[in-house]
Amino acid sequence: MTAGQRRLKPRKQPRQVRAELTRQRILTAAAHVFGEYGYAAGTTNRIAEQARISIGSLYQYYPNKDAILVELLTRHLDAGMADWKRRLAEERPDSLGDILRGHVRAAIENHRDDPHLLRIMFEQAPRSPELLEKAARHGQEHLAYCQELLENHPQARVEDTYVAARLMVSTVELVVHHLIAEPDPIDVTRLENELVTMLTRYVTGGGGL
Repeated sequence: MTAGQRRLKPRKQPRQVRAELTRQRILTAAAHVFGEYGYAAGTTNRIAEQARISIGSLYQYYPNKDAILVELLTRHLDAGMADWKRRLAEERPDSLGDILRGHVRAAIENHRDDPHLLRIMFEQAPRSPELLEKAARHGQEHLAYCQELLENHPQARVEDTYVAARLMVSTVELVVHHLIAEPDPIDVTRLENELVTMLTRYVTGGGGL
């Protein structure tokens, strides 16, 4: 492991409940500080003060604020993937439009907690090899699912299912992230309706919902 990789990893892996609670306090405080002050001004001193711990205690868990931000982004990706898999385990509706609506809604819900913090995480978080690998793995799972859906659903009318699946995954992720994190965010219900309409018409060759 290089020095650059070490500076993006937590220092202590909690083995006791008390230690895990302290780490969670640090992450919660960091989310608040980054959201309020931005990343540049979101110093470790401010995070420690918000968490009501000493700066020395913070450094026992994380070497710097980069490592904290990487941890926040990693947890965000894991939570989104867990929710997606939970939805896959549920009974799937028959309509292709309804299936797409479920995935669009999941993406929107995954971005609604703190859009400003999400913008900071995606645009300013350092990219550790582990984080890049995790994001790529999640993306491949989404892509494989969408391609299989387009190949097997009777309402799908696309010839190049691989490219179409990539367009679907990228469109949902990028559009939802961009529009919800805007200073003047769009109404989420209207965003969901229009995005589902656009995707459904594309993959059904112009058919209705």
